[in-house]
Amino acid sequence: MVSYVFPPPPVAALPIKGSDALFPVRRIFCVGRNYAEHAIEMGSDPTREPPFYFAKPADSVVINGADMPYPSVTKSLHHEMELVVAIGRGGRNIAVEDALSHVWGYCAGLDMTRRDIQNEAKKTGRPWDMGKGFDKSAPMGLLVPAAGVNPAKGKIELKVNDKVTQISDLSKLIWSVPEVIANLSELAELAPGDLIMTGTPEGVAAVVRGDVLEGFVEGVGDIRTKII
Repeated sequence: MVSYVFPPPPVAALPIKGSDALFPVRRIFCVGRNYAEHAIEMGSDPTREPPFYFAKPADSVVINGADMPYPSVTKSLHHEMELVVAIGRGGRNIAVEDALSHVWGYCAGLDMTRRDIQNEAKKTGRPWDMGKGFDKSAPMGLLVPAAGVNPAKGKIELKVNDKVTQISDLSKLIWSVPEVIANLSELAELAPGDLIMTGTPEGVAAVVRGDVLEGFVEGVGDIRTKII
């Protein structure tokens, strides 16, 4: 019988729409600058350069409807609305044409960013980890099974205090969901429970305590959180 020096932490998990079951979260991969307009607003070239990735801890998930605490050591907390892909069947070197068969489901999510910390890291050539992978930095909505969801098109939108700040379409992803899965699987062997945040459209902006964020991905669902 295995013994631990202290009790293991609880498993991070996402609720599933219409089910009492939970989806256990293993890792969270995030695609950087995957909409052309967002790449431009961040001062980058929006051409189809190979995708790049960063990560968030599994326990950074904030369940839909729960409040998100404003993080420490930042004066510039930004929202980034995204489609999230949940992997249900793992694999390495997955072919693009087979990629969607590895998807269990999808949800709406927010890649919250300490922008001032990230920007300072960029200027000094240091890692972004503390700008992206901090506590409670990944609010996510209810997970929906992949059947019937078309991740190639559909409206993606975020409102802050009922005002639209981000709006686009999944068809504007530079790298499509199958392409991202295939590319990422060359770098890391994907496994059930992995989440992939597929990138944010233009319109990212700062939020403050008291702001209510309400996001939507057509055919997938909603995400809501309040910054406290």
